[in-house]
Amino acid sequence: MDTTRIAVVGAGVAGLATAMCIPHLVPRCSITVISDKSSPGTTSDVAAGMLIPHAYPDTPLPQQKQWFRDTFAHLFAIANSAEAGEAGVHLVSGWQIFRSIAAEEVPFWADVVLGFRKMTEAELTKFPQHASGHAFTTLKCEGPTYLPWLEKRIKKDGGRILMRQIGSLWELHPSFDVVVNCSGLGSRQLAGDSKIFPVRGQVLKVQAPWVKHFIRDGSGLTYIYPGAASVTLGGTRQEGDWNLSPDAEISRDILARCCALEPSLRGAFDIREKVGLRPSRPGVRLQKELLVRDGQRLPVVHHYGHGAGGFSVHWGTALEAARLVSECVQVLRNPTPKSQL
Repeated sequence: MDTTRIAVVGAGVAGLATAMCIPHLVPRCSITVISDKSSPGTTSDVAAGMLIPHAYPDTPLPQQKQWFRDTFAHLFAIANSAEAGEAGVHLVSGWQIFRSIAAEEVPFWADVVLGFRKMTEAELTKFPQHASGHAFTTLKCEGPTYLPWLEKRIKKDGGRILMRQIGSLWELHPSFDVVVNCSGLGSRQLAGDSKIFPVRGQVLKVQAPWVKHFIRDGSGLTYIYPGAASVTLGGTRQEGDWNLSPDAEISRDILARCCALEPSLRGAFDIREKVGLRPSRPGVRLQKELLVRDGQRLPVVHHYGHGAGGFSVHWGTALEAARLVSECVQVLRNPTPKSQL
């Protein structure tokens, strides 16, 4: 039987993870990742990559929890392997703190992370402006390291990565049999999706090697996430803002907010500003669509709209996208007169 040609549009964390997952569910396929950007030029490269889920209003919590559980298991296995350093995945412990008694005593993901518990009174003395908090250990995934590692794995498995800008998914027909749309904000144009919008995030990447614990203020707007090469300080959530240029005033505000939580950061050095546009919508779009034009048919699987939570659920949603691709391929290989993708 002929090889099924599958194109994945987008080389951020969602696209690369999907390209990795598909061959495990779809035998006899070829994978080509097509993108106008690649690491280190993607939104995923700016993201802190902390596995702390963000709730999607339009997605049932059990489904979100499964996505997170699948992703945590995948990255935990990497963190416990000899490839952890090359992949940029490691465990990190710290605190999520609240200025009042936490309304949500136990978040839905509490039993997925490691050692989740209430902070002790002694721990809270570190944060005199805060009344309560949670302590736990989670995973951090370094985008500028993890993405090239995924690319290397895709190529090792026989996949291709093409740098190319496309203006329409139809451009990929008839060269490909199935297209997976992981284009993030590009889906405004490629999928005509008016629900997706940018949420601008500005962060600082600083050198502060003495900071070993993460600190996340309750709302998640202010955070300190230590990584392998730098500490990420954040952040902002500016809906509808497409500006990719750093704002010096915002940087000063971020540094001041983080220093209020961790005063030692006043000694941070080699401060670099980064900006990314989170591809946000009310829920991740995981959906099949059959495009039809002039009697021609192109099966598409949409997988985008992760917003600020991409790293936390990327493997779980990629597995789901791969299952949808498998369904499309089964229909192509076993057509019936009334088959619908």
